[in-house]
Amino acid sequence: MIFHEFGDKCLPHIILIHGGGNSWWNYLRQAQVLSEKYHVILPTLDGHGEEYQKEYISTEASAQKILEYIKSNCGGKVFALGGVSLGGQIVIELLSLDRNIAQKAIIDGSICIPQPKLAKICVGVIKVFGKLMLNKSICKMQLSLMKKIYPNMAFPEVLDNYYIEDMPRLPIETLVTIYQTYMGEYTLKRSISESNAEVLYIYGEKEMRCVKESAKRFKQMHPNCTLYEAKGCNHGYLSIYLPLEWIRLVNPFLENSHSSKEEIKP
Repeated sequence: MIFHEFGDKCLPHIILIHGGGNSWWNYLRQAQVLSEKYHVILPTLDGHGEEYQKEYISTEASAQKILEYIKSNCGGKVFALGGVSLGGQIVIELLSLDRNIAQKAIIDGSICIPQPKLAKICVGVIKVFGKLMLNKSICKMQLSLMKKIYPNMAFPEVLDNYYIEDMPRLPIETLVTIYQTYMGEYTLKRSISESNAEVLYIYGEKEMRCVKESAKRFKQMHPNCTLYEAKGCNHGYLSIYLPLEWIRLVNPFLENSHSSKEEIKP
């Protein structure tokens, strides 16, 4: 696992964890803005990006590696943790492992209720069509279509380049393991109720039901949690495609000593 750093190391630490199949650059635009006030750390998970040759094992194994990094490089705790999809689930696991690991946490579009049937379907699709979906030409076509159909969500050129470089070398085995562990197996642990972190849990209006149910389950077990439904958004849109909207939502959450525990109304 590699850790990319932005900003002065003496500033409060924020770790932002990318989703499955992408890489550290998921949060590059947010890191560039936040690094004026914070020391921002973007991990590259095993099996992804420049770490594509390392085996991806599980949510729990990834959380343990990040926990070791925090103990070795951040004095054992950080100001904030954030993650989208798989990255958000890793944040949940970190909060479950250490009640004082972070003051704040931002989770976007993550599940914590196992979906074994859906995982089995996704694994089947990836095994059959994965190589085609990750073909370099297909990746370029996807980016081109995004610019035409959703210009406000299109990547800047630098992210286009990272995407085209990283996606074709993403191992099919990494995606299979992610669906089996992230979607099919991971369960919210009872220890999450002991976490002292204040949590902002984001989910898109157009998310799958299991994501919305996961957000509600999390809030039941961790009352110091604010739910935010991103209107018109699908899975991970704020974190991945709409970084300025993400910043506008997250900045007040980071800067306030404590915010309302009720659901945020857009």
